[in-house]
Amino acid sequence: MKKRTGLTIVYLLLITGSIAMIFPFVWMVSTSLKTAIDVYSLSIIPENPTFANYIAIFQGSPFLKWFINSLIIAVITTLSVAFFDTLVGYIIAKFHFIGKTIIFITILSTLMVPTEMLIIPWYLMSSELGWTDSYWGLLFPGLMTGFGVFLMRQFMESIPNDILDAARVDGMGEFKIFLKVAIPQVWPAISALCIFSFLSNWNAFLWPLIVSHSEEVFTLPVGLSFLASGEFNTKWELIMAGSTITALPLILVFFLLQRYIIKGIVLTGMK
Repeated sequence: MKKRTGLTIVYLLLITGSIAMIFPFVWMVSTSLKTAIDVYSLSIIPENPTFANYIAIFQGSPFLKWFINSLIIAVITTLSVAFFDTLVGYIIAKFHFIGKTIIFITILSTLMVPTEMLIIPWYLMSSELGWTDSYWGLLFPGLMTGFGVFLMRQFMESIPNDILDAARVDGMGEFKIFLKVAIPQVWPAISALCIFSFLSNWNAFLWPLIVSHSEEVFTLPVGLSFLASGEFNTKWELIMAGSTITALPLILVFFLLQRYIIKGIVLTGMK
């Protein structure tokens, strides 16, 4: 009886937490289907649902261009992080060379620096190289991450050296060992890293806002901030419509790769 009561309390807490997490998303979708007059009503179900807001953001702004820009930035940075962070993590974990510990500590120290403190050096670097208001300017801060190197180094440590030595005895080169032997062993960790990287770069706002000056290179978060700001009021129905479309790729990525996230968490716990 006590066990059943405890489970009931746990389920009630989980249901309450789920409702609290889902409700803002439901409200966002609901508001995106409301007219400008009904946007401040407290009803969740729109009285006069309309898709006019979705049509308006595509017709009245380069929303599709912003969507493509965000997709390009998120995909390229995710692929770069997945490859280079995994490669650096593998080298630090499985090779012995002078200064390895110092290099690793230096990489870890970057995690303690707030992003806001890096904005000025990033912008000065972009200005010197002529990368402002360009894809390169948006891309380069996210091409490698200290967190990714740390994560992959920890997982690479779990690969038995005997497996790598056996591959060397069979005549495989070091880079081929990395691709054919090491990566399959840590694929759940790579998948989790890809998801974190994609979400981070898809939702990035501060740096794209600073480095981009024209609508042609705006990403979705930056574009949305300019899209619905009127002179006297904020067009919440347009913001919510754009935000709903923005959330769709994130939901798709989660549903496609959620089993890798769970597997990565399980393996981390086993370690």
